[in-house]
Amino acid sequence: MATMTTAVPVRRRRLFYVGFATALALTAFVGFGPTYFFKPVVQSPPLRPLAHVHALLFTSWIVLLLVQTTLVSVRRTDVHQKLGWIGVALAVLMVPVGAMLAIDSAGHGLAPPAMDPLTFMAIPLGALVLFTGFLTGAIAMRRRPALHKRLMLLATISIITPAIARFGFIGFRPLIALGLTGLFVLAAIANDWRLDRRVHPVYIWGGLLILVSGPLRIAIGRTEMWHAFARMLVF
Repeated sequence: MATMTTAVPVRRRRLFYVGFATALALTAFVGFGPTYFFKPVVQSPPLRPLAHVHALLFTSWIVLLLVQTTLVSVRRTDVHQKLGWIGVALAVLMVPVGAMLAIDSAGHGLAPPAMDPLTFMAIPLGALVLFTGFLTGAIAMRRRPALHKRLMLLATISIITPAIARFGFIGFRPLIALGLTGLFVLAAIANDWRLDRRVHPVYIWGGLLILVSGPLRIAIGRTEMWHAFARMLVF
């Protein structure tokens, strides 16, 4: 009986991570649908080559996350571990390409309405810093599944905001998109509480970092010091 009682939460936990990865994938698909995935049938501005590379890398990351969580759910951790190094290779490309696209976009004057491009640049660059930090922690903790899987989710949550911002009802308002990103954090926290009646510290501190970093990035982006630094990068 004890074995059966333990097995149910384990199964639910595995299914949660598959479902969570699916929700992230759907968010990216819907958010970027009109400007990327549905481009053959929807009229939208042409993408620069760098944006195509960026989209390919970040889409591959989301797909790999879904594959990895599914492998764990069917107990193929041997394949999961081998594919993990593909994730590392992807991340090594994602971070510099993401940074180059953010800088290039600022150079082209691209930004949400009523926001200066140099100010806005702090948001995606800050997201890449968070992504790198969470992913580095996940790699370091790959032998400790409870830490590893939570850090991997937080890493992906930290880069999902651009997809959320492109939902029509949000109107590309960064602060709202950053706030809604926190719903993914709250869902992860709620699942921990539902299964364990406690929340893992990684979700508490990592989730808090994601939530606080949004307004902080905007505040930093509005400072003259940031603008001086951003101008060096752009020009």
